[in-house]
Amino acid sequence: MLILRSPAAMTAWSRSVQREGGTIGFVPTMGALHEGHRALIRRARLTCDAVVVSIFVNPAQFGPREDYARYPRPFRRDARLCREEGIDVLFAPSASAMYPAGFQTVVVVPEISKRWEGEQRPQHFSGVATVVTKLFGIVRPDQSIFGQKDYQQVCVIRRLVADLNLGTSIVVHPTVREPDGLALSSRNAYLTERQRRLAPLLYRALQTGAATVKRGVSSGALVRQGMVRVIRKEPLIAIDYLAVCDPDTLEPLHRITRNALLLGAVRIGAETPKKTERTVRTVRLIDNLLVTRRAGRSGA
Repeated sequence: MLILRSPAAMTAWSRSVQREGGTIGFVPTMGALHEGHRALIRRARLTCDAVVVSIFVNPAQFGPREDYARYPRPFRRDARLCREEGIDVLFAPSASAMYPAGFQTVVVVPEISKRWEGEQRPQHFSGVATVVTKLFGIVRPDQSIFGQKDYQQVCVIRRLVADLNLGTSIVVHPTVREPDGLALSSRNAYLTERQRRLAPLLYRALQTGAATVKRGVSSGALVRQGMVRVIRKEPLIAIDYLAVCDPDTLEPLHRITRNALLLGAVRIGAETPKKTERTVRTVRLIDNLLVTRRAGRSGA
């Protein structure tokens, strides 16, 4: 496994592979790799000759009060996982390599970014779109693999690739979960023992919504109300949003005719620490489920 830190060296390597007729699968990450990332790497290996994983904690997608400084960066552990999976290149550039002096270009995908995560984190998706555009230009992948957990991010990137003719196909891998349903995420490492016990409640709320749709209920408002009731049973959890959306546009669905995306973000609040304990932070979790309403079922 090569570890490359220079964008120019990364591009030169990719060009050499493609000159020889090889295909490149790309898994972009911010590190703190887990079994979900392992699944993405394995998916890339199934259809491509070479696999590149990037690790870059992108400062442009963090807001001023977010966790950029404390975001986990266990590089040695991450590199070990990549070696175990037999990847070809680990691309780990510095912030100054990605955003050199004089850098001023920002990529914005306005419509699909405006709701949900975009409303909660106003600069997030412009940071994502900008860094992903750069990474695609540097790595030149034939396929790029993303996890479904970050569904809105995937929608932004798909639109970006289509609009700018970036020449990579986007593959979406299903969300990888713990046995109790919690979606794997690098930020799960922040959870205290009590917060971890509460964390699967978001998935249970989404499951409740999915079951309601499958029973034939077509009202987006009624489906959302059922999800909200699940979360509000636990006072330590605050809802950022719970939504019933069109899977392609992410616009709210007032009436579900066929397919729907159930989308959610919550904050698990800080516990009151004892005098001898460190301060416990609020942890933010996101998740989603795709659901299909069976044809011929009638409901509210």
